[in-house]
Amino acid sequence: MEMFRHPDTVRDLVASWRFRGHRIGFVPTMGYWHAGHLRLVEAARARCTKVVASIFVNPTQFGPNEDLAAYPRNLDRDLALAQRHGVDLVFCPGPAEMYEPEHDTWVEVPRLSQRLCGASRPGHFRGVATVVTKLFWIIQPHLAFFGEKDWQQLVIIRTMARQLSCPVEIVGCPIVREADGLAMSSRNAYLTAEERAQAPALFAMLQHLHRLVEAGQTDVASLTEAGREYLATHLPLGRLDYLQFVHPDTLEPRLVVEPPTLAMAALFLGKARLIDNHRLV
Repeated sequence: MEMFRHPDTVRDLVASWRFRGHRIGFVPTMGYWHAGHLRLVEAARARCTKVVASIFVNPTQFGPNEDLAAYPRNLDRDLALAQRHGVDLVFCPGPAEMYEPEHDTWVEVPRLSQRLCGASRPGHFRGVATVVTKLFWIIQPHLAFFGEKDWQQLVIIRTMARQLSCPVEIVGCPIVREADGLAMSSRNAYLTAEERAQAPALFAMLQHLHRLVEAGQTDVASLTEAGREYLATHLPLGRLDYLQFVHPDTLEPRLVVEPPTLAMAALFLGKARLIDNHRLV
């Protein structure tokens, strides 16, 4: 396994692989790997002959009061996991390698970025879209793999890639969960023992809503109230950011649950902000 920090070195090596006919799979990450990251690597390995992963805590997707400095990091462990799971190249730039001092060029998908998580994290998706575009230019993969836990991010990146004619297939991979249902996230490390015990109730709430829909409830206002009541009982330490019902491809809000509808939720729990989603129909 190779590990490089400079974009030109990475670009040259991957270009030589493409010249030799390799199919390049790319897994962009911010590090502190868990089983969800490894599942993305496995998906890339299954469909590609060379796998590139990036580890970069991207400062432009953090707001001024967010957790950039505290974001969990363990590069040595991440590199060991990458090597063990068959990654061929890890790109580990620093901010200086990714952004000029006077950086002022941005990629935005405003129609999809200003609601849901974007409403709570202004500028977040501008930073995501910009860094992913830069990574695509550097690595030029055939396929790029993203987790479906960050569903809004996945829709934004698909839209960005399509509208900018990026020659890369965006592959969404199913959410990887702990045994008790909590969606895996690097930020789960922030949870105290008490918070961690309550955290699975976020997904349990989405499953509860699914059962209500299967029983015939389709009114979004009633389902939203049912979700809030469930969380008040089972996750009292949390503070709900949003619970919304949307078309999974457009993120347009639903007034009634009809095929296809995705329930999306975000919740503050101690120092963590948890997100999750679940297909209802």
